[in-house]
Amino acid sequence: MYELRVITNFSAAHQLKDFKGACENLHGHNWKIEVCITSESLDEAGVVIDFRLLRKHLNAVIAGLDHKFLNQLDPFRDRNPSSENIARYVAKQLAILLDDPKINLRSVSAWESETACATYYP
Repeated sequence: MYELRVITNFSAAHQLKDFKGACENLHGHNWKIEVCITSESLDEAGVVIDFRLLRKHLNAVIAGLDHKFLNQLDPFRDRNPSSENIARYVAKQLAILLDDPKINLRSVSAWESETACATYYP
C-alpha cells in the first residue's frame, strides 16, 4: 500500500451559528488542508499520481474558499463551516476531480490552527 500526502493553505472567515461560544462571532483562520490518498499500485512511471496533478486538483477546490466568508457560500448555507464540514466538503469535491479507481481518497484534514484539526474519512 502506498500513501501520499499533500498540504495547501487558504485564508477565510466564518462563524459557527448556535455554537454558544466565541466562535459564534465572525472570525478568520489561516487554514491548512492536508489530503491523504492511498493506492495498491503504481503507474508505468512508478508513481501513484503526479504530486503536481494532485495539488492542482486540491487547489481548484480551495480556490472557491480562499479569502471568502464561508457562511455565504452555497455548500455552507445550511450547515456551519466548521473544520469538520470544511474537511468533508473538500473531500467530496476532490473525489470528483480525482476520478481514478486505483486512487483511494483516505482522508482530508482541515487545520484551523497549528494545534487543532478535524479529519474526514470518506
